[in-house]
Parts: sequence; structure tokens; C-alpha cells
Amino acid sequence: MSIELRSLREDVYRIAAAADCVVEEQNLLVGIESTRSMWDRAETILVDFASAETALSTGFSRRAGVILVTASTPTLADWRTATALGVEHVISLPSEEDALVRLLGEPASLPTGDGGVIAVVGARGGAGASTLAAALGLCGGRAGRRVLLVEGDRYGSGLDLLLGWETVPGLRWTDVVVEGGRVSGDALHGALPSRDGLSVLALGRFENRSAGLSAVAVTSVLDAGRTAGDLVVCDVSRHPSDVSDAVYAAADLVVLVLPAELRAVTSAEAVAEHVADRNANVGLVVRGPAPGGLRADDIAAALDLPLLTSMRAEPGLAERLERGGLVLGRRSPLAAAANSVLDTFAQKPGGRRWAA
Repeated sequence: MSIELRSLREDVYRIAAAADCVVEEQNLLVGIESTRSMWDRAETILVDFASAETALSTGFSRRAGVILVTASTPTLADWRTATALGVEHVISLPSEEDALVRLLGEPASLPTGDGGVIAVVGARGGAGASTLAAALGLCGGRAGRRVLLVEGDRYGSGLDLLLGWETVPGLRWTDVVVEGGRVSGDALHGALPSRDGLSVLALGRFENRSAGLSAVAVTSVLDAGRTAGDLVVCDVSRHPSDVSDAVYAAADLVVLVLPAELRAVTSAEAVAEHVADRNANVGLVVRGPAPGGLRADDIAAALDLPLLTSMRAEPGLAERLERGGLVLGRRSPLAAAANSVLDTFAQKPGGRRWAA
């Protein structure tokens, strides 16, 4: 054990004693299964950077009450790992020992619901990712879920506009301030444009329309929705960025949307490779028509990704979007595809230990 790690361990035990808190030590590098049991039942989890990386790589579930402790000022790598694992606090010891005493003395805030995050990304421009994301939100709301639909693309056209909600009052990203990386899910729903169980956090309509949308902010919003038990759907840019990478890291499932066209398949290869490096749970939605006769199963096999569903073209969709926003009829192919994805997503086990 290094001198730095030994000093950090001693600090943790000393601070835990001051907080009248019992510490049960476990090495994540050995005994993974016994450690997983402790991970699920302990009220508060303290991890160092190496343990956090191990927990992340072995598929430990996101949960409340996880604190990353470090013997020095947190680095960019520390923050990235903390964000991916869902860590609530990063504490530098011994300089922030008062904060750790306070945290250990408070009961952990456990999730109140079974929320989950779906990220939707297009293989190319015009693939229909935003439209599918909106359909997932509408269908989730119809099914009785409380849904949070988040625009995670700085260059998006506006999910509120796509829904025909541009005049519905409520906050947009330009108005949202996330203080200290934390935000309340209930407070969000009360402040955003909402109808029938669906709330939308979209870009603003001003010159700096994506102000407020950052990797830290979007991660906080997604985690707040998950903790509150919401179904969270996030429309993501296919172009790599700090925001899109943060969404991929936080998502329980990434849905890659592409039309049944050869050029789209070529684009999808690059997008899928980037996404898969950040999240193992990636599935395809293939959208018709298929001008060259490409089959959805063949596309999935070529990309080596599971096919969540395929959908035929929806007549009159573009016109409806222009004239009043997205409305889904009972026989809508788009609604059928969205419901198919939601049905698959509802079968996921706890945590993030599944593949689509």
C-alpha cells in the first residue's frame, strides 16, 4: 500500500470515528461478488479513485450515497470517473474533512423510484433521432410514467418546437442554473413546460440558446430524473462533445437511429464505435423506407448491434410537424416503434448490468 493511500485510509477511519460511523472495509480488487453485496446494502459508500474505476469497469450499479475520497485536489480523471459512476460528492482529504464528517453524520438519500435514462442519437443528420426521442416521451407519458425529455444537442432545433410546445410557459436551458452539480427532479417538473406527465427541457430561443447546457448540468439533470423515478429521454448530438459523452456515460440504454440506407449504415459504424466505447448498452432502431431493399436484420448484423425495432415510414409526418407539432395516432408506426423500445427498456434489471 502506497504512503498516500495509507494516509488516506487513516484519514477516513479518523473522520468516521469523529462522525460516530462504523466503517467496513472491502478491497474491490478482490472478492467482487461479496463487494457487490456490500455495495447494494451499505448506507454510504466511500471509494478512492482506483476503487471507483474498478466498480465502474465491473458494472456496479449507480446508487445514492457514494462518495469519492482523494488525497489531493481532484483531477479531471477523478471527476470523469465520479460522473460515470454517479458519485454524489468528491472530497479531498484532509482539507475537506469537515465536509466528510457532515456527510457521514447524515442519513443517505436513497432513490425513491425506479427511474432510467434512454439516450437517442442519430447515425446521420435527419435520421429521426429527435422525433423518436419525442415519441418516446409522449408514449411514456401515455403509459402513466412521469417522463423528463431533455435536449442534449447544443445545435438542436428545439424539442418544444417539435412537439408544438414553443408557447407553453416554463424554463429552457438558458434559464436553468445547476448549483453545485445538484438539482431536484421534482423542482424541474414544476418549472418546465409540462403536459400529461411529460416535461421538456429544451434549448432557448435567444442568441446564446444553449447557455446552461453543459456536461455537469446535463449529468445532474439526468441523475435527478432517475433518482426521482422518472423515465428520462435525452436527444443527443451524433458529434462527439463533452455533453454527448456525459449523456452516454449516464444512460442505461443508448438508442442509435438510422434510415435503411447504405450511406447511413456507413455513418452508423463511426457513431456506434464512439458510443460503444462509453456505454455497452447500445441498440438499433432502423427506419424505413429502404430504397435499396436493405433489411433491418442485415443492418444490425453488419453493425454487430442488437435490433430494438424497425419501423415503416409514417405518411404525413413532416406536414404534421410543420403545422402543429408531433401528434401520434393509434396506428402510428412511430408510436409502435417507441412503444417497442419502451417495452424492451422496461425489462432491464436493476443497475446498468444489461445489454439491449
